[in-house]
Amino acid sequence: MQLDAADLADFYEGPMGLLTRRIIARQLRTIWPSTKGVCLLGYGFAVPYLRQFQSEAERVVALMPAQQGVVAWPAGRPLSALGDEAALPFPDAFFDRILVVHGLEGADAARPLLRQLWRVLAPEGRLLLVAPNRTSLWAQLERSPFAIGRPFSRGELDRILRGALFEPIVWDRALYVPPIRGRSLVRTGMGWERLLRRFSPGFFGVHLVEAGKTFYGAAPARVAKPVRQWAPARDVPAALSDSG
Repeated sequence: MQLDAADLADFYEGPMGLLTRRIIARQLRTIWPSTKGVCLLGYGFAVPYLRQFQSEAERVVALMPAQQGVVAWPAGRPLSALGDEAALPFPDAFFDRILVVHGLEGADAARPLLRQLWRVLAPEGRLLLVAPNRTSLWAQLERSPFAIGRPFSRGELDRILRGALFEPIVWDRALYVPPIRGRSLVRTGMGWERLLRRFSPGFFGVHLVEAGKTFYGAAPARVAKPVRQWAPARDVPAALSDSG
């Protein structure tokens, strides 16, 4: 099951969404301090986190799964597109970095999607996955965007990634603040995040894991459907701002 792209855009435009963007974006920068000159794919609903990389990366593309829908991003010159998770519309080894947010937990099948991401990632490239923590409030409260689909434990993520020929390299966590709506959280949430990260390390909302490709026992990633060339989304009903 996948959240609709318009609903995700609405969440990220609200107070809790703005705080979520800031918290996760900071941790992404810790793992990827520079993306200068790279070709970067954002898969799922990664657009709230792509702006920070856009000015330095050689190319940034956002691909959203068909069952989710698509929003235009950025405004005026969209670089987002709709795609099939079983047949990503890109050549082999096309991207240096792939960021997955709101992508794995809503996939029809995790392994085929990851094998497609493996296929389009360069041999020395890196995958950075953001996925909901199974035991967190973010994965349990109905109004949370991380409560749709399948949440994961660290062990489950590790097995799924290794089964798709990815080797986890860096593990991190984020979203220690609970999913409570309120504009005051935008002002104080970062402080609470730092405090709870220090004193409640097990109560986090999302896993962040960076992984590289492995080739031991690798077989070509099969494409279940014809691969079509990607085309930017135009004339779609929702757009996500880059504020926050």
